[in-house]
Amino acid sequence: MTLPRLLGALSDPTRLGIVRVLSDGAERGWGQLRAPVAKSTLSHHLKVLREAGVTRTRQEGTRCFVTLRRDSLDARFPGLLPALLSAAIAEDVGAHVTESDDEE
Repeated sequence: MTLPRLLGALSDPTRLGIVRVLSDGAERGWGQLRAPVAKSTLSHHLKVLREAGVTRTRQEGTRCFVTLRRDSLDARFPGLLPALLSAAIAEDVGAHVTESDDEE
């Protein structure tokens, strides 16, 4: 996990929106994440976040679940995630990403 890779992953509004949804610490199924992009594009965004060390993905059968690696991020870059989330909320960045209660 490097700072340039982390900042690159979080520089996209959709990826920042995914992080906003995951910031409560709950694990989400990929099908619960809603964004106005194609499923393949959402999958790409999730891959970028995973490869940057921002999220962790767990496979269970044919379903995939994603969580924010908040503890790792806070340990490596103290205060960065709260500051980014606060700014994203204040500027309404990533608000187009939401979650659904049901898994597709």
